Amino acid sequence: MERVKKLRADGQRNRERIVAAAAELVGRDGAQASLEEVAQRAGVGSATLHRHFASRQALLEAVFRAGVAQLCERAAALPGEDPGAELAAWLEEMTVYAATHRGLATALLAGPDGLSPEEICCTDMLLGVLDVLVARASSVGALQAGATTKDLMVLANAVAVATENDPAAASRLLRLALAGIRPS
Repeated sequence: MERVKKLRADGQRNRERIVAAAAELVGRDGAQASLEEVAQRAGVGSATLHRHFASRQALLEAVFRAGVAQLCERAAALPGEDPGAELAAWLEEMTVYAATHRGLATALLAGPDGLSPEEICCTDMLLGVLDVLVARASSVGALQAGATTKDLMVLANAVAVATENDPAAASRLLRLALAGIRPS
C-alpha cells in the first residue's frame, strides 16, 4: 500500500483535490477515467498528480479507501435509536456505493501492487461497522434469527454486482431483499 509522507498544507490540499476529482470522474467514467482530466479538474498539473500518486492503481486505491472510510464514518455515527431502519439504510448506501463504483473495485483487484482483496476492498472496515449494526438490530428483534453480518455483506455485494451503474435499481432490489430478512 502506498505510504503517504507528512505533507505541507498546500501539498495536502492538492492531494485532497486530486482524490476528490478522481472520485467524481471515476463515478462518471469508471476506473479508466482520464488521469489528465483528473489533474485538470483538481487544478494541478500532471506532474503534481504523479508526485502524489505514482500509478493509476495508487490513485484508485486512495479513491476507494476514501469512499469506504466515509461509509464507515456514517455507520459509526448512527445513534442506534431505530437499529433495524439504520441497518437497512446503511446497507442500501453501501450497496449503491458498490454498484456505482464496481469498476473501481475490479480494477484494484487486477492491479500489480500485490495487495490482498481484503486490503483493497476494505472488507475489514466494512465488516467492523456492519457487525455493530447487525448486533444492534438483532438485539431488538429487527432481524430474522440466523441472519449474519456475512449474509448481509454477500447480499449487498450480489445486488451491487447485478445492478452495476444503476443506483436506482440497486436501492430497489436491496429494499426488496431486505424485506425478506425482517421477522414476520
